[in-house]
Amino acid sequence: MLLALTSTIEAFCFIIFLEPIKSFIMRIGLLFDIDYDAVAHRQIENAGIEFDRAGFDLFRYPSKFGMVSFDFSRFARQQAKRARKLRWQGVLSHNELYGALSAALTAEIIGLPGTTPESVLACQHKLYARRVLEKICPAENLYHQTLCWHQDQPVIEGLIYPCYVKPIRATFSVLARRIDNSEELRRYMDFSWRERWIMKQLINPFDRIIRERLPHAGSAHQLIIEEPLNGPQYNLDGFVDHRGLHVLGVVDAVMHPGTQAFQRWELPSHLPTSVVRRAADVAKSFLAEVGFTHGFFSLEFFYDKITNRLSVIEFNPRLSSQFSDLYQRVYGLNPHAMAMALATGRDPLQVPRTEPTARIAASLVWRTFSEHEVPPAPSSLARQSFAQALPDARLFVFTKSGHALKRELKWLGSHRYGVVNLGGQDADDIEAQSALASTLLGWPNAPYALAPLTQEVSGAVWAAC
Repeated sequence: MLLALTSTIEAFCFIIFLEPIKSFIMRIGLLFDIDYDAVAHRQIENAGIEFDRAGFDLFRYPSKFGMVSFDFSRFARQQAKRARKLRWQGVLSHNELYGALSAALTAEIIGLPGTTPESVLACQHKLYARRVLEKICPAENLYHQTLCWHQDQPVIEGLIYPCYVKPIRATFSVLARRIDNSEELRRYMDFSWRERWIMKQLINPFDRIIRERLPHAGSAHQLIIEEPLNGPQYNLDGFVDHRGLHVLGVVDAVMHPGTQAFQRWELPSHLPTSVVRRAADVAKSFLAEVGFTHGFFSLEFFYDKITNRLSVIEFNPRLSSQFSDLYQRVYGLNPHAMAMALATGRDPLQVPRTEPTARIAASLVWRTFSEHEVPPAPSSLARQSFAQALPDARLFVFTKSGHALKRELKWLGSHRYGVVNLGGQDADDIEAQSALASTLLGWPNAPYALAPLTQEVSGAVWAAC
């Protein structure tokens, strides 16, 4: 209740900040506005700002069939036409697969604030991003090679195992996997015709726009092979405007024992300030090199305190939506409102802060590694009990079944069926709330499971938030 009230007050202040003089309602185009973004934007919309939405949800039926005929340039032209007619003051998306690039293309057509489409593509094309890093920050880069999607019997001379394989263009760590030997690599590449068809539908739109706007990056129909790394993972969040790079903070990842699957994320970070500065310097150099000059971003990286090595995993040219309300709880910042200010040409740092409601915040992830251990979605009564007992928490349910579940387990190595974001006074408070949430929802306390989990997928599991 406290967070909801705070959000409503902040949204009201944000409207005053956006239009202190004009009396007309501000209209903003929101592209692929789903899940975490949809919740955050509804709070602002309910206070008076109007949004015009477009896009589809790749993970829901029948909306997901929008991917079959999707074309970035055509979609951007359609949104630009709407923008002119409805007089948008900005266009925005924090969706990784389709939204961020679509927003950049639309903004370019109609002259709204935004970064260049080429800079978004440079971040999202994982091989090209590695090449840029090798040029400007080689110490923070990873050794890498490429492999064609359609190579039936993959044999790479000199390949050192174990290695980490992932698509050049994907999201939610789809098909990202640790490979320990050549036989595992062959099994990894054994895709059915249905899987190959889905891959083409996902990658073709990106490959077309790459050939048009960033041809020297190369085809997206490839896999990238990287050296595997162990150790803690972190997420640095920030934005870039005409003044330079601004850091919001760093969120720490906690993994399931024996895997690289996220169990929970915590704010504030335990990283030393000196390491955060190093990560920010890498982000500043990379984003400047690719021409990313206007927008929110996140940098995922490893840091090994024993060797003092900082290694870049990837750059995302958009806000990490899952962590937005964590910053609001701990620092009084609303990254979604700040991103909206930036998208409309305002100063994000002038968006009013609110009083923090927690000393620590976490995004708790419920997942399973077996199709036989997927609990049902919580009932209406369970959700009501959850809301009454934990009024400050945000619940997101992603349960799947049937073929969708089997495909997710194969492609991601696990099934993330729920996320709860909440705040507390200390780590013990967060853990106690996790246990209570698990009881109320009828789920095991996965965010704090201590024993290694049984895995049905060969190799170490890697899964995104």
